[in-house]
Amino acid sequence: MKYQLPISALLAMTLSAASAQVASHAPTAITNAASAQTSPLQVGDKPVARVNGAVLTERDVLREMYTIFPYAQQHNGFPKAQEATIRQGALEMIIFEELVYQEAERRKLAIPAEKLNRAESEFRKQFNSPDQYQQYLQTEMHGSEKQLRQQMRRSLLIEQLLKTDVELRSAVTPAEMQVYYTKNAAKYSQPESFSIQSISIVPPLKATPDQEKEAKKKAEEALRQAKATKSYQEFGLLAEKLSEDDFRVNLGDHKVVGTDKLPPQVVKTLQTMQSGQLTGLIQIETAFTIIRLNVHTPPRKKPLSEVSNDLKTELQKSKYEKLRSNLAKQLRAQAKIEMV
Repeated sequence: MKYQLPISALLAMTLSAASAQVASHAPTAITNAASAQTSPLQVGDKPVARVNGAVLTERDVLREMYTIFPYAQQHNGFPKAQEATIRQGALEMIIFEELVYQEAERRKLAIPAEKLNRAESEFRKQFNSPDQYQQYLQTEMHGSEKQLRQQMRRSLLIEQLLKTDVELRSAVTPAEMQVYYTKNAAKYSQPESFSIQSISIVPPLKATPDQEKEAKKKAEEALRQAKATKSYQEFGLLAEKLSEDDFRVNLGDHKVVGTDKLPPQVVKTLQTMQSGQLTGLIQIETAFTIIRLNVHTPPRKKPLSEVSNDLKTELQKSKYEKLRSNLAKQLRAQAKIEMV
C-alpha cells in the first residue's frame, strides 16, 4: 500500500499556480445546480501547531488539504461546506507525518544518497521548464535547493518508517484469509435467484365477476401467443404489447429476483422449469400472470478461490488502518503537541 508523499502535494499546489505566484487567490464560485461556493486559497507561514517544538505552518496545512481535495486546484478553493472537515483532516495528517519523521530520526534511519539523488532527479522532471522549477524554489523553498533536498529526505524517511511499521506488517497470509472466510461464511453465500420476464393481465380495481372473467379470457389469449414465442426478444416484445404490469416497458424483464421477492407458489413452479420455458397462468393477487424463466441460479457458497482477491484487499486495508492508527496513538502518547 503506497504512502503518498507530502512532497507530491506540495508540487501539485505549486504547478497549479505556476503563473499566479501562489500569493493569494480570489474566491471563485463553482457554477452547478447547487451553486456551491468555494473559499479563497491563501498561503502563509503562520504557525498552526508545534510538535515536540517543531513548527507546522498554514502552508503545510494547505499542502495537505490539496492532497485530500485535489479538485481545489481546478476550482481555486474548497467547498465551504466541507472546508472545515478537510482542514481538520489535513491538520491531523501533518501532525502525524511530523511524529513519524521525528520517530525515524530517533531511530537513526538513513536514506542512501543514491536514492535521494534519484528522487530529486525525478522530481525535477515533473516541471515543464527550468523557469517553472526556479519559481517553485522561490515560492516554496525560499530559493534553497538544500531545503528542497531536506524536504525530500524527510518525505522518504516518513515513507520508509511507514513501510516497515505499517505496510509490510499489514500483509495477509493464506491462513488468515481462510480463518476469516470460515468465520464469515454467510457473507459469501449466494442465495437462490431467478431471471424472469412476465406478462400480466390485471382486472380493474374492485372488478365485477364479469370483468374478472374477461381479464382471464384475455390472459388465456396472451398465453397462447406467448407459447408461440421462441426467444427472450420475442416474449419481451409481446410483453410490451399485451402486459399491464410495470415491467412491460422493459420487455417484461424483472432482471434478477431473489426467492424472498416472489410468492411461494411462483418459486415452487420456477424451480421445476428449464431456461426458456413458460409457466401457465398464475394468479398473483388479482393479476393473471405468465412468467418466462431465463436463468435459475441455485443457492451456492462462493469458494475462497473466487473471492480471494477482494478478501485479501479488504483484510490488508483493515490491518493497515489499524496498524497506522495504533502507531499514531503510540507516537502521540509520547509527544508534546501544541495548537497555536
